[in-house]
Amino acid sequence: MKRTFIPIILLFLLCSFNLSAQTFTINGEVKSSSRNGVANASVALKGTSYATICDSSGNYHLNNLKPGNYVLQVSAVGYQSAVKGLQITKNLRVNVSLELLVQQLNDVSVNAQKYNTFGITRLKAVEGTTINAGKKSEVVVMDDIVANKAANTTRQIYSKIAGLNIWESDGAGIQLGIGGRGLNPNRITNFNTRQNGYDIAADALGYPESYYTPPAELVDRIEILRGASSLQYGTQFGGLVNFKLNDGITNKPFEFTSRETVGSWGFLNETNSIGGTDGKVQYYAFYQHKSGDDWRPNANFNVNTAYTSITYNATSKFSIGFQYTHMDYLAHQPGGLTDAEFAADPQQSVRSRNWFKVDWNLGAVLLNYKINDNLKFNSRFFGLLADRDATGDLTDLISRPDLGGDRNLFKDKYTNYGNESRLLYSYKIGEQAQNLLVGVRYYKGLTNRQQGFGNDGSTGNNSDFNYGNSATDVNGYSKYNFPNYNVALFAENIFHITSKFSIIPGVRFENIVTKADGSYRIVNTDGAGNVIFDQLVSDVKNSDRHFVIGGLGLSYYQSEAMQFYGNISQNYRAINFSDLYSVVKTTVVDPNLKDETGYSADLGVRGNISAIFNYDVSVFDIYYNNRIGTYLSSDANNNAFQYRTNIGASQNLGLETFAELELLHLLGMDTKKTSLSVFSNLALINARYVHTLNSAFDNKKVELAPDVIFKTGLSYKYKKLSTSYQVAYTSSQFSDATNAVFTPSAVDGIVPAYTVMDFSASYKLSKIFSLEGSINNLANTKYFTRRADSYPGPGIIPADARSYFLTLQVKL
Repeated sequence: MKRTFIPIILLFLLCSFNLSAQTFTINGEVKSSSRNGVANASVALKGTSYATICDSSGNYHLNNLKPGNYVLQVSAVGYQSAVKGLQITKNLRVNVSLELLVQQLNDVSVNAQKYNTFGITRLKAVEGTTINAGKKSEVVVMDDIVANKAANTTRQIYSKIAGLNIWESDGAGIQLGIGGRGLNPNRITNFNTRQNGYDIAADALGYPESYYTPPAELVDRIEILRGASSLQYGTQFGGLVNFKLNDGITNKPFEFTSRETVGSWGFLNETNSIGGTDGKVQYYAFYQHKSGDDWRPNANFNVNTAYTSITYNATSKFSIGFQYTHMDYLAHQPGGLTDAEFAADPQQSVRSRNWFKVDWNLGAVLLNYKINDNLKFNSRFFGLLADRDATGDLTDLISRPDLGGDRNLFKDKYTNYGNESRLLYSYKIGEQAQNLLVGVRYYKGLTNRQQGFGNDGSTGNNSDFNYGNSATDVNGYSKYNFPNYNVALFAENIFHITSKFSIIPGVRFENIVTKADGSYRIVNTDGAGNVIFDQLVSDVKNSDRHFVIGGLGLSYYQSEAMQFYGNISQNYRAINFSDLYSVVKTTVVDPNLKDETGYSADLGVRGNISAIFNYDVSVFDIYYNNRIGTYLSSDANNNAFQYRTNIGASQNLGLETFAELELLHLLGMDTKKTSLSVFSNLALINARYVHTLNSAFDNKKVELAPDVIFKTGLSYKYKKLSTSYQVAYTSSQFSDATNAVFTPSAVDGIVPAYTVMDFSASYKLSKIFSLEGSINNLANTKYFTRRADSYPGPGIIPADARSYFLTLQVKL
């Protein structure tokens, strides 16, 4: 008996050993009740790091799974989550069907389910053909926030993103200005800004300012990655902002949505969209018209935005999409104010002849091909044809009255195109799954820039964007072509050392060619306006550089409630075209400007505890060498101007925290009908110049870097009613590297601390009709967020006073 029993035990142990050494695979489809694939559904084994996202057809794969008992959890926006217990001892195929919330739950349950996302979530370690492991990421889920979307109110939409300094240039949200961790907010310059994964800025390298911002009503979610994203997305210090736009609904062939908004000072916003899925074709079309007068005189605007998307899902593995975006707007600019003017009456305008016009056309073709279970390919072809024109009294100091005469006229034309292709390969080393991403990017841009004087003489105050014919007009021209070329190769790999701990190295090779070819005139006139000196200066510049940057990330996934992440990545930022030459009299550019280099690093912990408590706490370090900045100087005649040069090296150290708590659930109350949450968002920033060419800047605070940015608020939901109240505080900040507190020009000086409160609410009247309302700047605070050296100033740009908005939505 013993002799028989011993071999049985040995055989059992051997089989157990072999079983534990084996790994298995789960694959399947996630479909809706109408049998359509649910794209981007989240599939995860609860309590583990095994997670993935469904492709456009709803297919998913989880590889290299150890034997054991698991809980499969599947979720998607707009669907009821599904869970299923699994015992993994072999390869499995598990298909999951998700039910639409609107079909299975009443309105109360729908609100409760959506609230569990807190309006903010994070990117998965691997999504599509991107790697996000080890990086600080945030995703704003637009359907889950209560905010003023019609006016694109930035401080409400981004309220739960830590460390963002916000510029407010207009009350309609036409242009977005955000800077993170002490970086310049100017038109999102320090972020790589994309829409559905492709560029939308004027010129991604030479002039990365974004004059077009996707309307909030068009956006499904906003994805934000911090500085470590430089390895995948290119040279910048701030990180990535990607606007993921709405797609057509997948469970029916047609849906129509209309939103009509009215507000203070004649604000009108009309939005209409259609979308749906018919067979293999998914489509979506959107149109928005926005107009109004704004709070200050001389501030009327007219904006039109259109977007269309068609995706053909040829097979379960291959899809091709076509997208086109058009935006145009004409905005009357009230100009800036001096400190004394702002103190006396921030609503006044001392400029009536300043105008700004934009015409933006974006096109893209997106390919997705699942070559096999372990290999995915994505390719994006994109192009931009756009114009930006500005006219007005933009270069003289705001302290001087507008005496009439020819206005400054700045005209830009952008012609860009490129391709970015990615290949994601899943493989294994031993028992652990690994992910390798390789990609290539080609980009060609051309900016044509002219600067001179308009043709309206002394009486013109309309929106005329034509150059004049007088000798002063013609001789005052500056004409440049700025071509640039970029080829980049990049790779990043997730090495899963264990099922919980990963190391993510990455590398990027860049080749950048920046050119300038043009001329400008130096013209001097006598007191009667006669030309006494006229010289044409030719200017040709060519900068060709190539370099390699690298980075390393770490990730430890203890559980959904606690995840540790860290990374350090090199950064590089090329000088902009606007740094090469400017005719703005208040700004002089150093002809020997150098590109900026440095690194960024993060270390943090985050988690979500049973959809009750959501948090993210991290510290960061940005080292910025050859940092470009401005300081006040003067010429031989004692005329003041801003000198733009490489100030030296700066270091931004800081702490970012975010936390949100569901209070009623914490108190043991039933949250099926009612929910109440409180959130807190704090950033502490110490940004200083540490090594400078001019000792006068040593240890000075970096401009546009407030020490404290704090936001807090409450969200309350009861049945069909949702409300949101928030308070945003930003401490004082300097506008130049000398830390000037006051200058007569008002271009430089301190930006005082300010606190702003907002309130928003929505009420669902029925499945078809809903109402939304907002009160911006609830306490009617008098404040400003920026001082402009040229457009839209120069001088102080006051923020809007208290304003009211009401929206009616119809969905059929």
